[in-house]
Amino acid sequence: MEIRVLKYFLAVANEGSITRAANSLHLTQPTLTRQLQDLESELNQKLFIRGKHKIILTPEGMILRKRAEEIIDMVKKTEAEFQSLKGTMAGDIYIGGGETESMACIAKVLKEIQQDHPDIKFHIYSGNAEDVTEKLDKGLLDFGLLIQPVDMFKYDHLALPNKDTWGVIMRKDSSLAEKKYIKLEDLRNLPLLNSRQAIRKTSSKNEFIEWFCGEFENLNTIATFNLVYNAAIMVKAKIGYAITLDKLVNTSETSDLCFRPLYPKLESSLDIVWKKQQVFSPAAKLFLEKLKEHFG
Repeated sequence: MEIRVLKYFLAVANEGSITRAANSLHLTQPTLTRQLQDLESELNQKLFIRGKHKIILTPEGMILRKRAEEIIDMVKKTEAEFQSLKGTMAGDIYIGGGETESMACIAKVLKEIQQDHPDIKFHIYSGNAEDVTEKLDKGLLDFGLLIQPVDMFKYDHLALPNKDTWGVIMRKDSSLAEKKYIKLEDLRNLPLLNSRQAIRKTSSKNEFIEWFCGEFENLNTIATFNLVYNAAIMVKAKIGYAITLDKLVNTSETSDLCFRPLYPKLESSLDIVWKKQQVFSPAAKLFLEKLKEHFG
């Protein structure tokens, strides 16, 4: 299976048309069609359903699309790492993480690197813990920003100094908005939106789940989310109340929403993590050295 052919496959998958893909690749349509047929023969799988107006991926084609995107991303990352070995400090740093104000700590380090090494580029991937660790494990990210606890057997880590406060995002016209804090008893009969990252299962204790004193499974969780922007829209639409971290949603005077912290107070620490025995590019190695200077 050649990288070139995977790029052809992705072009057709993205365009939904052999004609448009052939034009974008500067190939003839018969040439591209033959390459796709050879790929299907090599894998012994049908990858496309050819309709009158559009080509649709089969389930096998969707699997290949995901894998092909990962392979192409890894090729680009590898090429960039070797480019950075030429002399000047350049290259790319790949960082993933969920929504958190603690990203400001990382931003200060990135700013320092940018000032001294303007040829270094940063790539920030937003996702929940499962998304970030999957990409870390596959080598598509150099570093991940994760809420504690993290898997100490797989990752090395540095703790960040800031802590994030948990609470509830609600409409300002909600009766709960009159309260200064939100207790467990206030949540028992409410429609709740919960962060999938907060409720994920880990080998260590989950302080978020423990805060609910064994009642979490009995609460009325009507939806889960991985990033809070869409959850905030659902709260505005009076669908429910989102349990999330502070300072991620606009709760200013002009907003319809407000934030009330949980009581007893619940805070989460965050770690910047990387794979054990990770071989870093010069740019990523520099970033790690700077992290250790600031937070080690």
